[in-house]
Amino acid sequence: MTVSGIFRGGLVASLIAFFTVPVLFLVSLSFKTKDDVLSGDFLPNAFTLSNWPDAFGAAHLATFLGNSVIVALLSGLLTLAITVPAIYGVTRLSTGTSWLHDVTLSSFMAPPIVAIIPFFYLLKWIGLLNTQAGLALVYGLVNVPVAFWLLAPFFKRIPAEIEQAAALDGAGPARTLVSVILPMIAPGLAATAVIVTILSYNEFLFASVFTSADATRTLPVGVSLFQGDRLVNFGQMAAASLTGILPVYLAALFLQKYLIEGLAHGAVK
Repeated sequence: MTVSGIFRGGLVASLIAFFTVPVLFLVSLSFKTKDDVLSGDFLPNAFTLSNWPDAFGAAHLATFLGNSVIVALLSGLLTLAITVPAIYGVTRLSTGTSWLHDVTLSSFMAPPIVAIIPFFYLLKWIGLLNTQAGLALVYGLVNVPVAFWLLAPFFKRIPAEIEQAAALDGAGPARTLVSVILPMIAPGLAATAVIVTILSYNEFLFASVFTSADATRTLPVGVSLFQGDRLVNFGQMAAASLTGILPVYLAALFLQKYLIEGLAHGAVK
């Protein structure tokens, strides 16, 4: 084996270890007793299964998980519903070409905490505070800059002649968008949908402020409840965390084809 081959192999192994070791340690932690957790060993010295049923008994994990999935899916649909027409107007119809594009992307640079108070009073005013719909609304709006940034290259790559041909056939802007443009950027839509949905699923800050009941809390907030004033149930928290990771892992596993295809299409001009 050549030196370059050894280097590449070592680099790949390091990357694999970087991403898998924390998850493997979390799995090990979920099977440790409270005393064994303090030892700091990677593998459990005293194996136990009690953390898993205890985690579901100590908190409404199934409810939290369901809330996270519902809110993430709703917010993902809302983000695309807002972003797709906006990008079409900016990139293809020259609506606010310079300033609207810059303003949309620059809004993502601000720390999320600055929007806490405005969003709080907005949700309170429209009666959606402490609801799944309210949280989905916030996520749907917050993720618009991300979707805008991801989808813009797909729209820009479409030749103008295609739209001109559609216009000659009598298609207006709305019909051209739905019947011509969207099928052509389907990989980008799929990749963007997956990314913004996962971002919503993993979000903690807004969920911790805008939800206050178990019926509406999401999983990241539910996992934080395992930390008490003086004692942290690390084993139960690890079990709860793995429960939350599983849907994201499965989604990434089954949708990786669309993610790779979509992002690759967006990177090629």
